[in-house]
Amino acid sequence: MTAPTRAARAGAALPFWLSYLLPPLVWLGAAKGGAWLLLPPLATWVLFSLLDLALGLNRANADPGTSDADLFWHRLATMLWAPVQCVTLFGLILYTGQAGHLGRTELFGLYFGMGVMSGTVGIVYAHELLHQRNRVERALGDWLLAMVLYSHFRSEHLLVHHSWVGTPRDAVTARYNEGFHRYYPRVLRDCPASAFRAEAALLARRGLPWWHRRNPFWTYAALQALMLALAAMLGGWSGLACFLIQAGVAIWQLELTNYVEHYALTRRHLGQGRYERVRPHHSWNAAHRASNWLLINLQRHSDHHVKPDRRYPLLQTYEESEAPQLPHGYPVMTMVAMIPPLWRRVMNPRVRAWRRRHYPDIADWGPYNRATHPAPPPAP
Repeated sequence: MTAPTRAARAGAALPFWLSYLLPPLVWLGAAKGGAWLLLPPLATWVLFSLLDLALGLNRANADPGTSDADLFWHRLATMLWAPVQCVTLFGLILYTGQAGHLGRTELFGLYFGMGVMSGTVGIVYAHELLHQRNRVERALGDWLLAMVLYSHFRSEHLLVHHSWVGTPRDAVTARYNEGFHRYYPRVLRDCPASAFRAEAALLARRGLPWWHRRNPFWTYAALQALMLALAAMLGGWSGLACFLIQAGVAIWQLELTNYVEHYALTRRHLGQGRYERVRPHHSWNAAHRASNWLLINLQRHSDHHVKPDRRYPLLQTYEESEAPQLPHGYPVMTMVAMIPPLWRRVMNPRVRAWRRRHYPDIADWGPYNRATHPAPPPAP
């Protein structure tokens, strides 16, 4: 087989660069105000959902053995985002601190749109970067997370989520019938603590105390303090408030996605605190073409858990028999998740069908609301 040319490799990566249309839309809203401020959320949530309807599904799989050299343009898309987001965010804070044409409501709308961008794109790109072994990529991921004051996500995701997804020890695995508005405060409370405990335990296994300089929480604190100081220096108290608005929106976007990814999908308990290994049927997937461009194949989530360090263009898709499929892409499903009765109406029948398919031997799913223990065997 002939190796792809440089132009072919760049062309294959081009759709994943569509996210770079968002910073100009944010700046357009900042310059014009009014209804223009709606462009970033409309493009992120509505436009890509409409493109999903128009373009359909993409079930093609790339060769997982493709080298990093052949993925140059794909990798560049994620690595450039950190400086682009940094310039956009802090440039906005400087600009709006000096411009007088935006009222308070418009400022809120502007930084809401900025938060949608830094959550939908920035944190997703950070997620890709922090899974790589390259120190530059991991550092860029840390910068992106610090820009939304969610640096602990790196530790929580790598040390807790990937090990304990689908079990009670993973806070971001949403429970059956748990609405997002109950899930969200629980995650905000539990995840930083579980991330810190995981890092402290890792240090303890090396004979080091939690306060050792190798604890990444010192780096997290320093980077986040730097971001807050920069926002205050460029925009004063108003700039700091605007920074916090975008960070809050970005975190909300992330946890909406986390809620969708594993809702009510649990692993069989094997006894003595052990669980079956993570398999493709423990994540919700979506093969929708356009939203996978926006989210750099995050919706091929089962394969990400099977091979966490696999780069996003190489993630594989699965058939319904192997991994559960969502009726729509993540942008639509996160909007549905904000309305718990509608979410339960859409998703609970799918969860019950998933249980019948993958765990037909389990009759009593009450304990599985918290992924604890299987039902006792039937009486002889």
